[in-house]
Amino acid sequence: METTQMQYEKATEDLCTFIENSPSCYHAVANAASMLERAGFCELRESEQWKVEAGGKYFVLRNGSALIAFSVPDKHYGGFNIISNHSDSPTFKIKEHAEIQVENHYTTLNVEGYGGMLCAPWFDRPLSIAGRVLVREGKKVVTKLLYFDRDVLNIVNLAIHMNRQANKEGAGYRIQKDMLPIFSDGEKDATLSRMIAEELGVGEKDILGTDLFLVNRMKGSIWGDKRQFYSAPKIDDLQCAYASLRAIAEGENPHRVLVSAIFDNEEVGSGTKQGALSDFLCNVLLRINDACGRTAEERFILQSNSFMVSADNGHAIHPNYPDKGDPTNRPYLNGGVLIKSAANQKYTTDAVSEAVFKEILERAEIPCQIFTNHSDVPGGSTLGNLSGQQFSVNTVDIGMPQLAMHSPYETGGVKDTLQLIMAMAAFYKTAISETGRGEYEIN
Repeated sequence: METTQMQYEKATEDLCTFIENSPSCYHAVANAASMLERAGFCELRESEQWKVEAGGKYFVLRNGSALIAFSVPDKHYGGFNIISNHSDSPTFKIKEHAEIQVENHYTTLNVEGYGGMLCAPWFDRPLSIAGRVLVREGKKVVTKLLYFDRDVLNIVNLAIHMNRQANKEGAGYRIQKDMLPIFSDGEKDATLSRMIAEELGVGEKDILGTDLFLVNRMKGSIWGDKRQFYSAPKIDDLQCAYASLRAIAEGENPHRVLVSAIFDNEEVGSGTKQGALSDFLCNVLLRINDACGRTAEERFILQSNSFMVSADNGHAIHPNYPDKGDPTNRPYLNGGVLIKSAANQKYTTDAVSEAVFKEILERAEIPCQIFTNHSDVPGGSTLGNLSGQQFSVNTVDIGMPQLAMHSPYETGGVKDTLQLIMAMAAFYKTAISETGRGEYEIN
C-alpha cells in the first residue's frame, strides 16, 4: 500500500512534538522512557540484580541522559539486532555563578560551547533554559528536571551600524564575548539560582549542582509549496532516536534480541560513562546473556551473529553550495535512507554491512542513498566505530539527509521520518547470520 502525504506529515508532526518535549538530553531520555513504558517495557537498574524472562521488554538508564531498551523473544535467541543513536545536540552550557553585571543595566549569563554548533543562527531568537538540577532533600540528593517553558533569554546581535563588515566578511564569533545571552536588566536580586528555586519549589541553599543548557524556543514547522520540508531544533539526532523507539516499541523477532541504545555526549567525543565509548552497551548485552543462562562460548557465537545500525544523520546536497557535496554521490531530502561510508573509518560501513542493509531496504521497498564526504571537505564521526571498540560486530552507518546540521533550527524532508521508522522496523524483523566465509543469510 502506497504511503500517503498525510501519513508522512503525521510522523513528522509526532517527531516535532517529541523534540518540543525534549529541550535537553535529560528530557529526551525521560520522554523515551515514558514511550517505552506505554509500550509495555519495564525498567531495570544497573545497581540491582536482573531477572530477564522470555518475551520480556526492558530498558535501563545511565546518568539520566542515556538509555538502552531491549526485548527478549526467547532464551534461545541467535544474536542481537542493535540500533544506536544519541540524545545530545550542540548548544551552550551555562557555567556556575553565571551572572555577569554590565554597567548596572544588564545581566548576562556566562556560557560555554557544547559541541560544534553554528553560532550565527543563535542570535535574535527566543531562548530558554533546560537541564537537570541536583537538590538536597533531607539526607538524599535528588535529580529534578528543569525547563522554563517561556521565553527567558536572547543573544542579541550587534547592529550593522557598529559592524559594517558583518555582511561582507565571515564573522568570527567568540563565545566569551559575542554569545552571552541577556538575562535581566541588572537588578541585583535577579539571579538564576533564585529563579530555579522558585520554579522547582525548593530552597536556594538546597541546590547543589546543575547541568543547564540554552534551548531554542522555536517549534517545528512543515513548509514548502507542497509541504515537502520541515524544520525543527535537534533533528540531529533526535530524529534517529525517536525512530528507533518507535521501531522497537512495535518490533518483534522470534530469533533476535532487539536493542535500541541512546547514548549521550556524541557531540563532544562520546568519552563519558554514558557515551558510546563507555561499557554501557557491552555490559547490558553481557547481563542479558547471563540472565538467560548463556555460556561464555555461546556469547562469542551470539556476538558473531549480531548486527548494529549506527543511526546519525548526514548532509543533503545544499542548493546554494552544491560543490560542497561529493561529485557522484548526491543525497537529497525525501530521497531515502542514507548509507554512510568513509575511507578513514569515521563511519563503520564496509561492503559487507552495506550489502546486508541494502538487501533489507530493498525487500522492504524503502529507497536508499549513498553518502560520502567530499574528499577535500572532511566530515565528522559518529557512534558505530566508537561503540564497536567495546562490542565489535558488523555495523552499518545510516541516517537521514538534512540541511543546516548543528544549527539550532535544522531542516529535513517530510517523508524522511516515516521512511526511517520503516527502515528500522524492517531491520528489527531480520535475522542476519554469517553462514560461511564471506556468505550471509538474511531472513
